[in-house]
Amino acid sequence: MHAAATKLLLVFLFTSMVIISHASSLRFHYINRHNFTTKTRTSPSSPSSSSSSHGSRDRRPSFALVRRDAVTGSTYPSRRHAVLDLVARDNARAEYLASRLSPAYQPTDFFGSESKVVSGLDEGSGEYFVRVGIGSPPTEQYLVVDSGSDVIWVQCKPCLECYAQADPLFDPATSATFSGVSCGSAICRTLRTSGCGDSGGCEYEVSYGDGSYTKGALALETLTLGGTAVEGVAIGCGHRNRGLFVGAAGLLGLGWGPMSLVGQLGGAAGGAFSYCLASRGGSGGADNDAGSLVLGRSEAVPEGAVWVPLVRNPQAPSFYYVGVSGIGVGDERLPLQDGLFQLTEDGTGGVVMDTGTAVTRLPQEGYAALRDAFVGAVGALPRAPGVSLLDTCYDLSGYTSVRVPTVSFYFDGAATLTLPARNLLLEVDGGIYCLAFAPSSSGLSILGNIQQEGIQITVDSANGYIGFGPATC
Repeated sequence: MHAAATKLLLVFLFTSMVIISHASSLRFHYINRHNFTTKTRTSPSSPSSSSSSHGSRDRRPSFALVRRDAVTGSTYPSRRHAVLDLVARDNARAEYLASRLSPAYQPTDFFGSESKVVSGLDEGSGEYFVRVGIGSPPTEQYLVVDSGSDVIWVQCKPCLECYAQADPLFDPATSATFSGVSCGSAICRTLRTSGCGDSGGCEYEVSYGDGSYTKGALALETLTLGGTAVEGVAIGCGHRNRGLFVGAAGLLGLGWGPMSLVGQLGGAAGGAFSYCLASRGGSGGADNDAGSLVLGRSEAVPEGAVWVPLVRNPQAPSFYYVGVSGIGVGDERLPLQDGLFQLTEDGTGGVVMDTGTAVTRLPQEGYAALRDAFVGAVGALPRAPGVSLLDTCYDLSGYTSVRVPTVSFYFDGAATLTLPARNLLLEVDGGIYCLAFAPSSSGLSILGNIQQEGIQITVDSANGYIGFGPATC
């Protein structure tokens, strides 16, 4: 499909902008690429009203969020091959989340065990990476960004079992600020799975439910984050690692728990971070556009955002859940059963915000209703065969422009997020576009990164809110 046609394709039925509303009824507040044309009023209890003196514009910890393929150097013979690879990783991630968030989940104890370590090159990876300096002097490393994990870790020398990574292994012997943590310390006891080494040092282990894991020594180290050195951050120095972490040296946990980067920075970061995932590119190869990640309340919490309360799941306290009360297609709210997206007392169901999943997953009833309403709204556009889990596809190669409906998420508290076509359709081949939603294998819903792209999203974990807007990227 020609570039001009691709640009014109993203015209949709009711508006050409993301809509974010905090009204009790559906009111439209518009944002374009730069700002609101109509200001959005925030709730009086919005966390954006919290005062903070931390941080400055000149020293804010900020990063470029780099897509996986830009780090790994993966190339594909066609767009379809790239999408099939993405879908395979996506299925693994969604299945992991479903098992991890199940009430029956138990972390695997690998202490004292020997396992064959395989390269992550063929097993997938996180979808977004950041560049972080480890130690003093800093050794630059690519880390996977994961909003559903807490422990920060990096592969370390001596590495008894390691997978391939893009950068040289971190050597703690070359760092003047590396300091081991004792097994009797409070920070060691904070870990869900820890033990004592022969020397009395704290040993950590994190398993991810899909066969990947890391284990080694817990240490305090200096991290250089966007040009700002932060001392005394607890990280895992992984000596045995297996993984789905192709190209990355480790993982930067941004979850809601105390061991995550945001949890450890505490008052220094104001308990808040903001990210903006760049929209995907056109046809052909990898999507290499960078997004952004900003730490610190003074920079991460924007004025004019619309705030939605976060929901805590005691069974999985690291994950960011949001309360969704319904879904709309176009200007019609779908007739779904009450409580379809509700988090239950036993920790099942609910809606998780996840940057590691691309395609949004909905319970079967919700997905079927959305798909049918979408198909009905687009009318006679020519259908194309489905691609893996993407079962609603169209051949738009003969069109210069089409009109498709928006999709809205209705949150608890009357806020509404309405998404445009660029957040709904994924190009899988020249002129072939598929609806980027899929049914969930369980009652869990996952709001994936395709639906989050281009929107400034702020996580205020200290106050328990997530914000949308006002800027786009």
